[in-house]
Amino acid sequence: MLRLFHLLGWFCLWVLHLTGQFSPAAGKGIDIVHYRERVKSMFYHAYNNYLENAFPYDELRPLTCDGQDTWGSFSLTLIDALDTLLILGNVSEFQRVVSVLQESVNFDIDVNASVFETNIRVVGGLLSAHLLSKKAGIKVEAGWPCSGPLLRMAEDAARKLLPAFQTPTGMPYGTVNLLHGVNPGETPVTCTAGIGTFIVEFATLSHLTGDPVFEDVARKALKTLWKNRSEIGLVGNHIDVVTAKWVAQDAGIGAGVDSYFEYLVKGAILLQDEELMSMFLDYNKALKNYTKFDDWYLWVQMYKGTVSMPVFQSLEAYWPGLQSLIGDIDNAMRTFLNYYTVWRQFGGLPEFYNIPQGYTVEKREGYPLRPELIESAMYLYRATRDPTLLELGRDVVEAIEKISKVDCGFATIKDLRDHRLDNRMESFFLAETVKYLYLLFDSDNFIHNNGSYFDVVPMPYGECVLGAGGYIFNTEAHPIDPAALHCCKKQKEEQWEVEDLIREFYSPKRSKKFMLTRPSEKREDEGQKDSTDPSSECCKEQINSKQKERRIPLLSCPSQPFNSKLAVLGQVFLDNT
Repeated sequence: MLRLFHLLGWFCLWVLHLTGQFSPAAGKGIDIVHYRERVKSMFYHAYNNYLENAFPYDELRPLTCDGQDTWGSFSLTLIDALDTLLILGNVSEFQRVVSVLQESVNFDIDVNASVFETNIRVVGGLLSAHLLSKKAGIKVEAGWPCSGPLLRMAEDAARKLLPAFQTPTGMPYGTVNLLHGVNPGETPVTCTAGIGTFIVEFATLSHLTGDPVFEDVARKALKTLWKNRSEIGLVGNHIDVVTAKWVAQDAGIGAGVDSYFEYLVKGAILLQDEELMSMFLDYNKALKNYTKFDDWYLWVQMYKGTVSMPVFQSLEAYWPGLQSLIGDIDNAMRTFLNYYTVWRQFGGLPEFYNIPQGYTVEKREGYPLRPELIESAMYLYRATRDPTLLELGRDVVEAIEKISKVDCGFATIKDLRDHRLDNRMESFFLAETVKYLYLLFDSDNFIHNNGSYFDVVPMPYGECVLGAGGYIFNTEAHPIDPAALHCCKKQKEEQWEVEDLIREFYSPKRSKKFMLTRPSEKREDEGQKDSTDPSSECCKEQINSKQKERRIPLLSCPSQPFNSKLAVLGQVFLDNT
């Protein structure tokens, strides 16, 4: 029962964030429809050229109009672009690509693949597409979302990665051969992000398939990193997965570390896991103490806290979006505006930017069309409606089209100083950059659903509600429906608690005060009344004496009006106040 109180609290904060409770006026002076259509045109210029010139290779080479395999020969761009097609409304192409992938993609190949990249792009892309299949009009098989061809493909790909986790520490190797497992001579040195970026995809797999092995290995890797943090609470960016000795001791929020922090927050929200959130909040405190200077985040020595690199990396631009997910909007906006000034200076974010000098770092002047700043703009716009965020979106569209567009797609910018191009279009351009841009300019997209509509899926043990919103993006921008994780569970106690909530919320005579009880239980405090009004304080319920002794959860709802629909454990509850 207590767990449901906390679920309500966490979902209150999440839905408040998604529905923009902090919003002033919407973007002024920006033709949102115009830019949304231009983003769609950008997508199809890149996507069609990939199909015509590069498929079935992983990526398009836009300057020579051909393709190349980069991360494992999976037709990677097609997998990465799949859910973007649906977000743009192209149901027929989504259906066609699903059929193509089922026929053409095979993971039983003698290829050395990045464990990290295969997880976020392939496993994440297939899981997202699987959960969106019904919305895309695909006739799903009996038992969906707990079964389906795309889910089986995602599970197959993930199982190919499991040998990498067979280390003394539980932290995975960085590379695995999909046919033979880890090569005997494989280096044991892996970046922190390559160890801590599995919980979203692997926990989703475990919940959908019923096999706990995926979530178990992801959690063990996360906890091992946590146990090996320094005395001042920081982690470095490369570690030996056999000995747990830090090889690179620079601590920061950027390359080599970034998505570890991201997955602590997103894993906490997805799984309603206080331990993961507690880890992140402790890290966040240490990062503020040792790496933050004037709303910039520098790199420091993980044991001493002394500055090692006074640089901003373009990969760090995800951080304001992550801050927004925990409600730290003011700090997020200040840091975002620092990053936006760099964009305006160059028409893109250089990979490294020397903060004291105010200029690029040698051999790090390029911009491979990364999504992180746009990602943060999308999140912050949902929370604030600040028109500055739409201006960033406009500037990105104009700059990419002016600098990067070529006849066969969009090319990586090799040097932002003179706009020289490189012969590569990474798959994340279609998976993330274009997607976040489109969602920034499309406030009515189904991804932004606040519970106003949903799908009811009959299951063997009841009904499951999907598509009600609160999607969690993995670090490759593949959206995961959190409600789906509860569709494949059969625990009776959980089912009883949900049924009680449904009865209370859907009862025409229901009071605004409500209690959660199991049908078979008699409450000692049955005659008592709760004076708390859930329309003003959505996280307070009547509790018994044992519950009062429990500490307050790490995430709780702000005390402000709330009249959105709420999805908990795959069910949607109405608050019509």
